[in-house]
Amino acid sequence: MEGLIHEFLRLFTELDQFLGDFVSNHGTLTYALLFAIVFCETGLVILPFLPGDSLLFAAGAIAVRETGIDPWITATVLFVAAVLGDTLNYHVGRWIGPPAFSGRFRWLRKDYLERTQKFFERYGGRAVVLARFVPIVRTFAPFVAGVGAMHYRRFAVFNILGAALWVVLAFGGGCLFGNIPWVKRNFSVVVLGIVVVSVLPLVWEWWAHRRSTKSAARSV
Repeated sequence: MEGLIHEFLRLFTELDQFLGDFVSNHGTLTYALLFAIVFCETGLVILPFLPGDSLLFAAGAIAVRETGIDPWITATVLFVAAVLGDTLNYHVGRWIGPPAFSGRFRWLRKDYLERTQKFFERYGGRAVVLARFVPIVRTFAPFVAGVGAMHYRRFAVFNILGAALWVVLAFGGGCLFGNIPWVKRNFSVVVLGIVVVSVLPLVWEWWAHRRSTKSAARSV
């Protein structure tokens, strides 16, 4: 049991080393591991803490470094997992709805739901794409869309687009830059940087929205 807990914690503290060891020991089973993590992080609203952007970046670095997995297959697995995860989350939102956040379940925090609802109110359909790059919001956005913020066909288009961009940028970034010596030596710093960068689209949209609101107020 302690060994399993230790390995789980390595997902957050030694992600690149953990994935490298897993590929060396289990080979193509890595595809199943990556699929499971991404699917759970995007598809299960109770698991927003699982690694997302950093996992894709590390997977990209490992995929071009190790011979046990193929980069193209890995990218496809991540894309499919991201699309299916959001799809499941959307339908769970339609089925369960807001009552799930009434306070009965401590792991379903109402403030997360309210934060994501405001995100949708501000950005509309773009929220599904932007949410892919924002931790926590990424997990709750499809659920909120399912609750009633978006028709499924429209959601599906943004879901596929967002998943594709997420994999290209995060996984592709790992393929291109993950094995640079400085990056390998300072992976924890890079992961923190990824988190900061992942929030930039949201900051930009917020700034643009605030600027347009001020301009509209002046013109009245």
